[in-house]
Amino acid sequence: MQRSARLVVIRGIIESRKVDSQEMLLKLLKEQGFDITQATLSRDLKYLKAGKVPDGRGGYSYAFYDAQSKAGSDKSLLQDIMMGYLSFAFSGNLGVIKTLPGHAGSVAFALDNLGIDKILATLAGDDTILLVPGNNVSRDELIEAMAERIPGLKDSIL
Repeated sequence: MQRSARLVVIRGIIESRKVDSQEMLLKLLKEQGFDITQATLSRDLKYLKAGKVPDGRGGYSYAFYDAQSKAGSDKSLLQDIMMGYLSFAFSGNLGVIKTLPGHAGSVAFALDNLGIDKILATLAGDDTILLVPGNNVSRDELIEAMAERIPGLKDSIL
């Protein structure tokens, strides 16, 4: 489970900011609670199909080889969320998302793949998703991070 969670965090970091070295990425991962070796990070980057690409400013930063198809996939992920999503509430610092019956799995999959870096994990039942924020992520930070990726979300939070 730690590897899959770590892969989600790596994807979120690379998609949300300019990362120009493995050292920087290792530091950011450590801040998220993942203390790994450079060799492990290299294997993770290869598995995720991430590599350095020109950043347009004379330097290089990490990106995903499938980045060109990302915009289209984000649109379909958002459609998956909106087809099943009903409401979003909190219990303590944990998010609880209600969906139409049978839709929790596809909504959780879409949330996981949007790369929202404040989400550590999702756990889906039939019509309910438990959303676990990252370490020290407040409700407001989680809501803001999700609202940046999911239009209209703020209006539906209970």
